[in-house]
Amino acid sequence: MLEGYFPILIFVVVALVFGCVPIIVGRLVGPHRPDPEKLSAYECGFSAFEDARMKFDVRYYLVAISFIIFDLEVAYMFPWAIVFNEFVASESLWLFGFMTMFVFMGILVVGFIYAWVKGALDWE
Repeated sequence: MLEGYFPILIFVVVALVFGCVPIIVGRLVGPHRPDPEKLSAYECGFSAFEDARMKFDVRYYLVAISFIIFDLEVAYMFPWAIVFNEFVASESLWLFGFMTMFVFMGILVVGFIYAWVKGALDWE
């Protein structure tokens, strides 16, 4: 019964070896000469002047999430563009292929307009 999980175990072990061995070898073989300059905190070229646990404005997160959403939706367009060539070759499916992307882009535009109206894209 557990024989089916043996390839997964091998995969996990190989992944751990490929992930951990270079780090360990680099730590053992590489030079380690810390000085005050290397150990100092780095933040945009000047010392930190506020607490690191301060609150951030929600707009930072809204812009980041909007970027991720629209970026992933664009990534879905590339496979559709490749398959659309096959849709065009078939006379009965070209309209279906076009309409699927039309609906997808419509949903994308509605989401973009919603974010715009809510002020998620405005920056003061």
